[in-house]
Amino acid sequence: MAACAYLGLGVMGAPMARHLAGAGHDLCVYNRTAAKAGAWVAAHGHRAAGTPREAAEGAEIVFACVGNDDDLRAICLGEDGAFAGMAEGALFVDHTTVSAQVTRDLAEAAAAGGIGYVDAPVSGGQAGAENGQLVVMCGGSEQDFARAEPVIAAYAKACRLMGPSGAGQLTKMVNQICIAGLLEGLSEGLHFAEKAGLDGRAVVEVIAGGAAGSWQMVNRHGTMLDDHFDHGFAVNWMRKDLAICLAAAEENGASLPVTALVDQFYKDVQKMGGGRWDTSSLFARLRGIDGLAAGGGRGGD
Repeated sequence: MAACAYLGLGVMGAPMARHLAGAGHDLCVYNRTAAKAGAWVAAHGHRAAGTPREAAEGAEIVFACVGNDDDLRAICLGEDGAFAGMAEGALFVDHTTVSAQVTRDLAEAAAAGGIGYVDAPVSGGQAGAENGQLVVMCGGSEQDFARAEPVIAAYAKACRLMGPSGAGQLTKMVNQICIAGLLEGLSEGLHFAEKAGLDGRAVVEVIAGGAAGSWQMVNRHGTMLDDHFDHGFAVNWMRKDLAICLAAAEENGASLPVTALVDQFYKDVQKMGGGRWDTSSLFARLRGIDGLAAGGGRGGD
């Protein structure tokens, strides 16, 4: 078992840390809002620290799952940052979805101190974190990945090294690009079914087993038709992720016309008051345009 630290106890980080504790790892946790760390310790035991540096001191592996590039820099760098508390030979594993550039910058800073670094964004949402069924896509050296993988197994159903530093983040971008297009297609399909006078649930029962089928179709069509949009990953976070995708596409020359369009559709959802609704709320936008359910997504508020 490893001595670990976990930085960031949000809807993803808290259950991942719980799985680490359940697997027998010794844990010290940190959260920007100290009360969250205190509540986590009260529920699960182990220790809390007042700064990332204090949490990281003595840890063989430091895990993180925070909000964005700036949040990640803040917990890694500086006098109170995790890197300042980590010993040479320790390993930093980042589960935050951030840009590939900040990942490479931080991996370089870690290496200067003799610290390993694995970027390891996840897919599976809050339910995947709670149930220990996340998919983890990693970037880094084979040696660092080999150290991280057995510990990550506490909350992952799949974990794969995709390439050097930044490759995990680039793979997560592919994931988000695909989800954005799938959800818009599903939303339009359900919208069309309603307009055509069809029973949306019956339609999905027929087509879900064919070429149009997807996880989103099977798991989200019913909640979408019921105007319930409180099932995990929020529109605000999706727009953050899509901005990362579009910026990376500008750098590498990829053409992402559908992604750019869906990003603007999510902006419309935000204007409807749906920034905290889940990503399937693209359907609420279509209903709202028609005046059928402009207040859709009641479950997300």
